[in-house]
Amino acid sequence: MRLLVAFAVIYFISISSVCADNTALTIATPIPAIESPLASKSLLLDISPIGQEKLVAVGQHGHILLSSDGENWQQANVPVQVTLTRVFFLNDLLGWAVGHDATILHSQDGGLNWQVQQYLPLLQKPLFDIYFKNSQEGIAVGAYGQVFRSNDGGRTWHNEFHQELLLADDVEYLNELQAEDEAAYLDEITFILPHFNGLVQDGTSLFLLGEAGLLAKSDDFGLTWQQYDGFYQGSFFSLARTQTGKVIVAGLRGHVFSSLNSGLQWDEVATNTTALLNDIVFTNDERIFILGNNGMLLISTDDGESFSKRPQQDGKTLIAGVWFKGELLVVSDVGIKVLDLPKK
Repeated sequence: MRLLVAFAVIYFISISSVCADNTALTIATPIPAIESPLASKSLLLDISPIGQEKLVAVGQHGHILLSSDGENWQQANVPVQVTLTRVFFLNDLLGWAVGHDATILHSQDGGLNWQVQQYLPLLQKPLFDIYFKNSQEGIAVGAYGQVFRSNDGGRTWHNEFHQELLLADDVEYLNELQAEDEAAYLDEITFILPHFNGLVQDGTSLFLLGEAGLLAKSDDFGLTWQQYDGFYQGSFFSLARTQTGKVIVAGLRGHVFSSLNSGLQWDEVATNTTALLNDIVFTNDERIFILGNNGMLLISTDDGESFSKRPQQDGKTLIAGVWFKGELLVVSDVGIKVLDLPKK
């Protein structure tokens, strides 16, 4: 789930040295996160359920927060202070979080304690999402086309470069460069791909969302990708499938598209907003919420055919959300909020 207002509030840089051996990029021991009574009021970038009765939120300064009621939050023991961008739990116990410095964290006790699986400060590139299809096989993605894969529960991670997601002209350029200058080629492939913003598992398919209209699907857990024809050139940040099987994707400048035929045709849905749209949230009463920048909240009661606007008065960016015990909880640059919703 969730994305990316991190770009609006946190500046990151990247360098061009990438090493096949990830451990060679780790030059410093990470500093543990500091316990803060105001952690739940600070910048948070993702919120997700752990099973049916628990929530986890992650954000700046390595903050990871846990709650069983959505009101009271407990700070977890986290071994890093880097900004964390996304969190995923496979079940009630096993979870992973990713963030800046290509950091990957793992918890085996429902989020109370976390261990570092990857920390690459020299890389200076953030990861934006992570997904495990079982306790052993996982994939993490991030800025400039980063892909890391693990087949052992995250104990080891390996880089992948997916040339099939390049433009045809870029493929030709890289082939020529590799033939002429191997070092320059290795440098170029660390920046030539667009940012990979998110991963969404849907049945047996895995979707990849990214910059510059990147939307791709994989039926082999990301070993190979098939891009959809470019129907929009802006960034995508969230994708979900409705109860009737319709796929909805949302992104830059208020753009929402839907497809009833597994992506063979995409139709734009009017939103009457230009706000960046970060996340799609479903309720158990068939409403659909889309969260956006500047407090923008879109609501659909007709399976995504149309959306009405319900902007929040404080104008704070709505980064990610979850429907929990009859309320819409979101994370923002001022922490965790319960949104004001119209009566159904």
